[in-house]
Amino acid sequence: MNSAILKKHNHNSSAMIELLESWVRREWLRPVDLALTRFLWEENRDAAPELLLATALISHQLGRGHVCLDLRATLDDPYMALSLPPDLYLEDAEDVGLPSDLLSGLSLSAWAEKIGHDDLVGEGHGNTPLVFDGERLYLRRYWQYERGVESAIEQRLKSSARIREELSEEKLRLYLSELFPAANSVETDWQKVACVLAATSAFSVITGGPGTGKTTTVVKLLVLLQRIALNRDRARPLRIRLAAPTGKAAARLKESIAGAIDRLPVPLLEKNGLRDSIPTEVITLHRLLGSYPNSRRFRHDARNPLALDVLVVDEASMVDLEMMAALLSALPDRAHLLLLGDKDQLASVEAGSVLGQLCRRAKDGHFTENTVGWIKNVSGETVAPHFIDEQGLPLDQHIVMLRKSYRFTSHSGIGQLAAAVNAGDGSRIDTVWGQGYEDLAKNDLSTIDDPIFEQIVLGNLVADSAEDSSKGYGHYLSKIQQQKPAIDASKAEFDAWAGSVLAGYSRFQLLCALRKGPFGVEGLNQRVVEILKNKGLIRPSALWYEGRPVLVSRNDYRLGLMNGDIGITLGYPQRDKKTGKVNWVLRVAFPQGDGNDGIRWILPSRLLSVETVFALTVHKSQGSEFEHCALLLPPKRNPVLTRELVYTGITRAKKWFSLISVGNAKSIKDASARIVLRSGGLFKNGF
Repeated sequence: MNSAILKKHNHNSSAMIELLESWVRREWLRPVDLALTRFLWEENRDAAPELLLATALISHQLGRGHVCLDLRATLDDPYMALSLPPDLYLEDAEDVGLPSDLLSGLSLSAWAEKIGHDDLVGEGHGNTPLVFDGERLYLRRYWQYERGVESAIEQRLKSSARIREELSEEKLRLYLSELFPAANSVETDWQKVACVLAATSAFSVITGGPGTGKTTTVVKLLVLLQRIALNRDRARPLRIRLAAPTGKAAARLKESIAGAIDRLPVPLLEKNGLRDSIPTEVITLHRLLGSYPNSRRFRHDARNPLALDVLVVDEASMVDLEMMAALLSALPDRAHLLLLGDKDQLASVEAGSVLGQLCRRAKDGHFTENTVGWIKNVSGETVAPHFIDEQGLPLDQHIVMLRKSYRFTSHSGIGQLAAAVNAGDGSRIDTVWGQGYEDLAKNDLSTIDDPIFEQIVLGNLVADSAEDSSKGYGHYLSKIQQQKPAIDASKAEFDAWAGSVLAGYSRFQLLCALRKGPFGVEGLNQRVVEILKNKGLIRPSALWYEGRPVLVSRNDYRLGLMNGDIGITLGYPQRDKKTGKVNWVLRVAFPQGDGNDGIRWILPSRLLSVETVFALTVHKSQGSEFEHCALLLPPKRNPVLTRELVYTGITRAKKWFSLISVGNAKSIKDASARIVLRSGGLFKNGF
């Protein structure tokens, strides 16, 4: 960008607005980012260009999951401040201008001075729309969310001493010994440690990768808490609620909880009626809090708290900052809150990375001698010296990382690849691929137009219809025709058929990192539809056709459908009111929400925000597991291609994982070298 244009934008607010408009036209900035900036400028014409630029970038960063604009990080890497194309700098960029041009030579202190404005920017008190806190600039609402979450958690941590004083250590040892029979292993039983710490805290976090036993641990913890409560008063069992961010995650947790309960010794469950006191019903957080349509408000808040004693939230990595603030506000003061999740997964789609920030020190423990002594005293478990830190923070004493995977052993390629990616170890990734694991497959293609891509990767992979195969979508599509009930069959028969089709669909999933372009869901969905059509598996003569899988892309409270819910379009009988004749009509079958059995049959015309979902972004796949996943990685650099994304994609697979690299055989190594660094000030000062 030439110096004259640079000078113009840095000294003229009107010219800055014009520049932002040009960014919107190029889709580098969202219209809503410009609208906010223009509104503040029209109300305050003396706002400096640097403040207008920062305002637009704050809003834009919120759309990318950042809670605030980190001024220092933006100055260090201005390229990451916008949704720039993968080519980095377009040919006309010199005549347009980029953040790197505008911020060139600007120091942190100079930018901080330029954004000063009494009516627009404050330091926390007052009601200015923006808050400047240290080196971070916030929209006030998100600054308040952060402070509210910190304050609520800090208050819960302080109650731990009271809870321990109310416990009988002798009873606690007895109950733990029944839940965790003595083992010969010299390794620390982190599940037992998690139970010990969570039982004595109003706030706790259990994190760990797939198959580390998070659900097993929480069921044992709930049994432990109920035994403690019933020992205190047999007539007052704890009111326990289970929740998850999405319907899919709720269904998975319900299934896992039921399985974990069945694995407990029957005599233990029969004591004091424990079996009936451990719930298996799981609901979404929106339903738990009582969401209002088209509103950010919830029925339950600080003035109308939830009626519960213990709340367990699974897949907590998907919970954004705003939802966590609402959840903590609605909890009774004496209630236990337990968060479960994998700290290494992708953060929430909306702004914030609450679980990741809570667990950033979890790998190294940082337990104090006092905590370690308590663990040893009541459980007999010994914590290794390298997990002990006399400078450990109070928050560290409430977070336990489970470290042993019971799903992915040393013989599992999926587990080994996930660990290598999570460590960002490129040479280890190469080693894993070279081991010839049966549960891993890799396709390196030169271009997306490579015949192998069409023939093998898409043709055979997604269209496979073998009865015992989890390779592709042909399996569930064959169920549609082969198992379809007669038109006069009962609703129960149609529900069973739809359930079988949905289960068949969930065995395989094609995942990708992007939404747009030939490597994104938009381009891939079109290609998959064409392939399945050519193979005679679907007949897409119109937008809606039997077998079309759809993803809900926006919460629909009228229908009780949440963002991320998946349904399958199927034929369903409907009686004509005039003639009385029964005809086939298309309806979309969705699993009954919140993990309950049953099917909802919804007319396509009632679905306002859905999209075809043969291909699914990794972000949208969170909370789900599939027997087989195929992950497509594009060749060019993109901000979304990170370690967390690849790790999340790999760990969606339970039995088989396929990687498709197009134009860059090192794409998985390149992505694993980049980590998500979401801007925010949550827990920065520790407590």
